[in-house]
Amino acid sequence: MSWQEDYKKKLVTPEEAVSVIKSGDRVCFVQGNEPQALGLALAARLGDVENVLLSLRTPGRDFGWYDPVFEMSFKIEVGFPLPIVRQIIAERRCDLAIGGLGFIFTEEDRGPADVVMVELSPPDEHGYCSFGASVWTKKTEVRRAKIALAEVNKNLIRTYGDNFIHVDEIDYFVEHTPSGKQPGGTDLLGRKSVEAGEAEKTIAGYVSTLVRDGDTLQVGVGSTSEWCCTLGTFENKVDLGWHSETTPRGIIPLIRAGVINGKRKNFNPNKAIATACGGGTKEDMDFVTMNPCFELHSAEYCLDVRNIALNDNMVAVNSAVSVDFAGQIAAESIGPRVISGAGGQTSFAIGSFLSKGGRSITVMPSTVGSGEKRFSRITPLLVEGTIVTVPRTISDYVITEYGIAHIKGKTQRERALELIGITHPDFRAGLKKEAEKLYWP
Repeated sequence: MSWQEDYKKKLVTPEEAVSVIKSGDRVCFVQGNEPQALGLALAARLGDVENVLLSLRTPGRDFGWYDPVFEMSFKIEVGFPLPIVRQIIAERRCDLAIGGLGFIFTEEDRGPADVVMVELSPPDEHGYCSFGASVWTKKTEVRRAKIALAEVNKNLIRTYGDNFIHVDEIDYFVEHTPSGKQPGGTDLLGRKSVEAGEAEKTIAGYVSTLVRDGDTLQVGVGSTSEWCCTLGTFENKVDLGWHSETTPRGIIPLIRAGVINGKRKNFNPNKAIATACGGGTKEDMDFVTMNPCFELHSAEYCLDVRNIALNDNMVAVNSAVSVDFAGQIAAESIGPRVISGAGGQTSFAIGSFLSKGGRSITVMPSTVGSGEKRFSRITPLLVEGTIVTVPRTISDYVITEYGIAHIKGKTQRERALELIGITHPDFRAGLKKEAEKLYWP
């Protein structure tokens, strides 16, 4: 049977596709855009199934099942806690996966999902479909699942790398290409378009002083870290490399301009490597489409600390919400209130630590809130219940708008003083007293 005949045989309606889902099944929506037609068809089975576990890796669309009425049919498990699910997390109406992308999201410990849903491009002349602008763990999860359902979206791009899967590895196809703004869609971090503040501009300038010609970069998702890609942080450098999880806006123009060319990379030289590329312009997407200088690979490949460390002078730039005097970096929660996920931050902190000449840079404004409810992000101790994303043993540089603290290799007392030096001046006296209570007799 030709792949064309196989594809035609597997082509069904959304309703027919989701009819394979039974009560008690575990259904995985892989990272990236959730298939819209399949999601709506499954939500329409409210009352028809019971105890179906929805494993939502990057929830970004509201198909209705965040409403309590859907609990009669569906249970929810969240991978990366994006804004759309923060309320149900706070209400404890869902479960939460634990860990970073470099260490979880495989099925080895739990067995295969009963059903996996994924968006794919139409097949090419050889019967291969693309995962579009993000690969994550999609190929692995499709291959391990008992049943794989694919929603074919003709708008998805193709890239070099490990960004393809053959028609014969999919059980059922549904054709659906959303037009215009997709209902229920959100920005990855739920952010509106805003201008960079003075704090972000100053922080970007400090980061630039730590980046050298020939460094290989990773920049994580985060309102502070991502500004480094658009505020000129890297523009005066030469021969930079790119090995990252995501590809924030501003990076593709640097590749086009030759600032990022990978010439000095030890691992995958002359190529920009990531598992996702999003947030760019149409010009950016056109540039990476089937361009040999840009490759998308699986999260398992990109976030493997052993691969990250293969590049000398690996520089990781990531945001945080809080750092304590010991150097524990929190990027996922404030106390027990979860606001984000680890993503690749832990992996890149470890990988840059192991890299010859590597540096791990944590960026954040010095304060949060305003008026009487303004607080220092650098604190003596993390709030009880706060999730630690990067342990103190591998923390390196911390930057606020008030300067750079280099805490790698420093003692408790030295770290406290370094960090207090980059806090907002209004809090320094009080924080110094707290440090004296903690670390001096």
